[in-house]
Amino acid sequence: MSRAFRFGVNMVTPASGDEWRKRCRRAEELDYDVILVADHLGVPSPFPSLVAAAEATERPRVGTFVLNAGFWNPVLLAREVATTDALTGGRLELGLGAGYVQAEHEAARLPWGSPGERVDHLRRVVEELDRLLGSDEHQPRPVQHPRPPLLIGGNGDRMLKLTAEHAQIAAFTGARSVPGHPGGKLQHLTPTELDERVATYQRFAAGRAEPAELNLLIQMVTVTDDRRAAIRPVLEHIPQFTEDEALDLPLLLVGTVREIADQVRAQRDRYGFTYITVLEPYMEAFGPVIEELRKA
Repeated sequence: MSRAFRFGVNMVTPASGDEWRKRCRRAEELDYDVILVADHLGVPSPFPSLVAAAEATERPRVGTFVLNAGFWNPVLLAREVATTDALTGGRLELGLGAGYVQAEHEAARLPWGSPGERVDHLRRVVEELDRLLGSDEHQPRPVQHPRPPLLIGGNGDRMLKLTAEHAQIAAFTGARSVPGHPGGKLQHLTPTELDERVATYQRFAAGRAEPAELNLLIQMVTVTDDRRAAIRPVLEHIPQFTEDEALDLPLLLVGTVREIADQVRAQRDRYGFTYITVLEPYMEAFGPVIEELRKA
């Protein structure tokens, strides 16, 4: 039996305390299950933002989506994770990734390794967090035992293997980094390419005692009666795709509320995605889709 849908919104816009709490309460009103914060320069700092989000709301869980492991020392990160889980009453979900924006590392004067080196560092962070937070001697203690649920985001083989070994949530970006682009430019995966990435993960995860929840980050939500007119302005940013191919991309949800809900259901059936995350600019647009999907 398929998991029930969960819906997250990834908050990326800095705000005053009052405005931040207002946005988080609005996310709760729209029935989002998880309020998430990214880990890029120029966006809100994750952990204090999540504590404020939890204090402003009652039901949603809160999470990082995703922490750039290259920014973090695992011992200090364990302290942040345990404290945040305690202050949010055990509502934290920890998202981690290897990092993909070279310019941010350079701005922070942090090393920018090869893809393999960044994955190696992420593995060390994950394993050290498991060791530290799994110890009854670690202080502070998280509410959730042995640690908050772990989400790992990535598409490469080594990332998918690490995800299969350690994460309760496997997050797929539906895009790949453009090699050599310092700003972290991403290129959309076709449906067939995403099929292959999910199948690769499932091979690595075949021996798991419990299946992971599968997450997909949506890049655009446009509610419209004219799908083709809505997608045309996007084509200049993805010139490798035709109009029909763009409308078929898993990361772009375009159509009426019913059509988008049907697309989300179809992607659940095809790939197994039951945890859907949208970016903050599309929080309102996706709200009616959540309502439609809850009816089933």
